[in-house]
Amino acid sequence: MTTTFPSAGLDDTRSWDLTAPATHMRADTAEFWRDRRQRTPIFWHEGSSAHPGFWVVCAHDPAVRIYRDSKRFTSQRGNVLLTLLAGRDNAAGRMLAVTDPPRHDRLRRLMTPALTREAVYSLTTRIRERTARLLAGRVGSGEFDFAEEIASRIPIWTICDLLGIPDSEHDLLVSSTKQALSSDDAEQSAVSAVAARQEILLCLLDQVQAQRQRPAEGLIARLIGAEFEDAPLTDDQIVTNCYSIILGGDETSRLTMINAVHAFAGDPALWRRFGTVDDLGTAVEEIIRCFAPTMHFGRIATADVDIDDVRITAGDIVTMWNTSANRDEQRFADPYTVHFDRRPNPHLAFGYGPHFCIGAPLARLEIAVVLDELRRTAQTVVSRGTPRPLYSNFLHGYATLPVAFG
Repeated sequence: MTTTFPSAGLDDTRSWDLTAPATHMRADTAEFWRDRRQRTPIFWHEGSSAHPGFWVVCAHDPAVRIYRDSKRFTSQRGNVLLTLLAGRDNAAGRMLAVTDPPRHDRLRRLMTPALTREAVYSLTTRIRERTARLLAGRVGSGEFDFAEEIASRIPIWTICDLLGIPDSEHDLLVSSTKQALSSDDAEQSAVSAVAARQEILLCLLDQVQAQRQRPAEGLIARLIGAEFEDAPLTDDQIVTNCYSIILGGDETSRLTMINAVHAFAGDPALWRRFGTVDDLGTAVEEIIRCFAPTMHFGRIATADVDIDDVRITAGDIVTMWNTSANRDEQRFADPYTVHFDRRPNPHLAFGYGPHFCIGAPLARLEIAVVLDELRRTAQTVVSRGTPRPLYSNFLHGYATLPVAFG
């Protein structure tokens, strides 16, 4: 069963099933979200025989209030539709993203030292050198797949550096992360996604066990030597939290780069404007607002709550749709235009509140360095074919992006 809404400027009614990946590939999604923000910024999405119903929050202000209210909205039964609709997350209480305060805060403190701005900034030279090396063989050489050849490599290589995972495991992690939460096409089964997640977990377990015997530099070794709640971390605790960093750290950086280059290829004037930007940090925040791939996050209400005259009942699933909130006209002037000098820019691409993405500094750095190297190296970015979109109800972006750099 899907939800039917009146839609201004479109037909009288349209059926939209936000759980279906195909819905998010429709050409009129921007109109849908604009209409919902204006009419019903918080609405109920009916369930079906396969899954329960849930609340959809598509305006910026109520989304922020829910994100920061960890007392009345829990993450420990899932934080994306995949797990929320299933009613559980197997890593709840062990993985940072699906653990509530105060336990969340203690776990976060173990991981933060490896992901501070200072720690992340130390990787700048290595990221820039790798990016420059990959781009050097592509400018002026004709068509290639930016998604495959550049964007899929830099984030995983960098995360592996942070974790202390050797180069020999890079290719496995590159291929597995792309399949774990989204698909290149509608034909990929849920079994394939589960298998990809298992590949990542097994790879991490191997690394943890190996580094218990032969310590390396990186977050895995740091966690092996740490204590949590008066006991050493188990292999399972270390694996689940490194897994979270791999998925969260890879997808935002990788897909934001791809989405941005797709936009540059389609709009030469935008590419020229980016080439003249002086304040790269401010420009990158706007790129993240406009092109970040994560469409939603979710919570479960633990108490009856009134949000803008809408009664949310304890036990209800509540989803915050960042893809809409980041274009809320009440919070962002001219939200569908890229303004590289936009300030302030309180986008929700990394969430908000206690669960604000711990890897945000790393994602910002990777996006900034790759796009900066691209504008230093290439004068033109030209589309060379139709990109293949991801098939997902969680991530928006492209699995392939054929382009040429001149």
